Amino acid sequence: MKIGLFGYGKMGRLIEQLAVERNHQIVAKVDVDTQQLDFQSIDCAIDFSTPDAAFDNIKSCIDHGVPVVSGTTGWLDQYDEAVAHCKQKNGALIYASNFSLGVNLFFELNEKLAKMMAPLENYRVSMEEVHHVHKLDAPSGTAITLAEGIIENSDYNNWTLGKAKETEIAIKVKRENEVPGTHVVTYKSEVDSIEIKHTAHNRKGFALGALIAAEWLVGKTGVFTMRDVLNL
Repeated sequence: MKIGLFGYGKMGRLIEQLAVERNHQIVAKVDVDTQQLDFQSIDCAIDFSTPDAAFDNIKSCIDHGVPVVSGTTGWLDQYDEAVAHCKQKNGALIYASNFSLGVNLFFELNEKLAKMMAPLENYRVSMEEVHHVHKLDAPSGTAITLAEGIIENSDYNNWTLGKAKETEIAIKVKRENEVPGTHVVTYKSEVDSIEIKHTAHNRKGFALGALIAAEWLVGKTGVFTMRDVLNL
């Protein structure tokens, strides 16, 4: 598979390394200084760019018939527009706030736990996410996905970074050193606490998941998620 990398930071370089190990070829490395790009040479694009660039990258790929896998967070106010454009152009798109296979299993576990906890009114849910100091968005896209999973399966209707109201999920954000990503969901009552946690040891899981998604996406049309890729 011939891959175009949109964004060539730490994630882009790691994806390149793993792609070569999986016998793929990197045919384009796109950043802010890129002037021209041969879309016809690309079998699939993988976007780990910036919140400001992600939507335009996705739109350009779809316009040129290139399937695109996006792991950039912080641009989701334009996600519905990207989905509509993809469907209109009969393109192919996978967006995930986190491509780690373990995190996507964690998403499923989070939703199942939310359903179980929903009738138990004496428990309050909260979340904490910890990432490296270079991360641009807060809370993380992964934390938002976790919160949305709880909201869909309970009486909570929103999340907040501040003091939470009765129907809101409080998310605590920490930025520390080079932490790849830790997410904790806690249900606390007067008598005990229940906690589920995912800790990334490095970025390799994110890069591998994005490559697996790209391998799966080539030859398909439509808008998909990692649930489709993993058949969850």
